[in-house]
Amino acid sequence: MKFIGKIHFLLVLSFCLFACNFSSSRKGHKQGDKPISSELSKVSEAIAKHPKDATLLFERSKLYRSAKHDSLALADLFKAIKIDSLQSNYYSSIADILFEHKDISGSVQWIQKAIKLNPDNETAHLRIAKIFLFTGEYPKAFTEINTVLRSDVYNAEAYFLKGMCYKNMKDTTKAISSFQTAVQTDPKYVDAHMQLALIFKAKHNPMALSYFENAFKADTTNMEPLYGEGMFWQDQNMFAEAKKVFHRCVLVNSQYEKAYYNTGWMLLQEDSAEKAIRQFDMAIDVKQDYVEAYFNRGLCYEILEKFEPAIIDYNQVLIFNPDYQPAKTALQRAKKHIKK
Repeated sequence: MKFIGKIHFLLVLSFCLFACNFSSSRKGHKQGDKPISSELSKVSEAIAKHPKDATLLFERSKLYRSAKHDSLALADLFKAIKIDSLQSNYYSSIADILFEHKDISGSVQWIQKAIKLNPDNETAHLRIAKIFLFTGEYPKAFTEINTVLRSDVYNAEAYFLKGMCYKNMKDTTKAISSFQTAVQTDPKYVDAHMQLALIFKAKHNPMALSYFENAFKADTTNMEPLYGEGMFWQDQNMFAEAKKVFHRCVLVNSQYEKAYYNTGWMLLQEDSAEKAIRQFDMAIDVKQDYVEAYFNRGLCYEILEKFEPAIIDYNQVLIFNPDYQPAKTALQRAKKHIKK
């Protein structure tokens, strides 16, 4: 029996293995149009002239965080506290960094110091609310959030955190309401738009598309909203619409490998193995260790009865991930077609 008769089996296998996980971006709001490196240089020059200016150190710590240099940000914050130990924002910033690095106990200690210095520090209250959200202590989180909202009814982050609490509590209606309030308060709140988009996407509700668009407009460097739009259509097997969105993705960012991969995956489902290979090629060109792209390209070669390149791709998958069982199975299957 010709191998091509097994196409259906391979496509079903590929579909079962395909999974696309994307979360809301933690980028939130953009820092601005000026390059961070340029801003860092200016602030560093100012610090060289005024090394005892804690406010400059604090400003540079924020720029370091934006550039994802958290260790340097912490160093500046510790210096700032040594110069001026009465600024609660310095303490809450340290707490925030520690929280993001999963040091929960350390984060709590620094937040408590911040609140002790300034009981009205909204940032500190929201940081501790995040911790309660993380640990599932939602009533405590609401207490901290409401403390902030009593003094600042337009605090978008407070509404966002309230929405996350409701979402985790499976109260979708209240979660939607809170996220909508967040974006009404701050139309450029990317995370809130993304959460709304994901909720409506799960319901196959087209409203998801407008929230994805709003998120992208708020930060056009973040490709996840456009990817979400594409997945909205792909999940409903509306491949033509999905391909249009993924094509838009690569027009915006030619190095966005997931757009090539997903386009290839859809072409594979449509029995267009040769076209799919070209898409997987481009995905791999961008991301050299793209395991799923190698695996699915291997499937394409198998469908076309090109077993030697299929074997090469499956072996490459196992180099990157020796425990990838589907590749082990596929490799053994492909080897049976190579004449000894």
